[in-house]
Amino acid sequence: MEDTNKNKFEDKTEVQEMISRFLDEELRVKSWPAKKERKEAVLYYISTKFEEGVMYSEKEVNEIIMKWHTFGDFFLLRRGLIDGKFLVRARDGSRYWKET
Repeated sequence: MEDTNKNKFEDKTEVQEMISRFLDEELRVKSWPAKKERKEAVLYYISTKFEEGVMYSEKEVNEIIMKWHTFGDFFLLRRGLIDGKFLVRARDGSRYWKET
């Protein structure tokens, strides 16, 4: 995945439609999609819960992810956010942020 993910999901309505079956009534992610494009859309959706330019500790990142999913694998989501370049992690793992 590359930086184009940020532009790929500009249409919020399209993202919502693409991932709606993976969300519960409170709009939390309840299951992990099988298809790559839907996985990326879910990661984009989770990334919208982070503010640009704010530095987060690992604990804060985990808390935000935990708040917005219910299927019990925040490690998978955190790794996906980093690998997909939705979030950036400091080399020592102490800080995370969403680039503008």
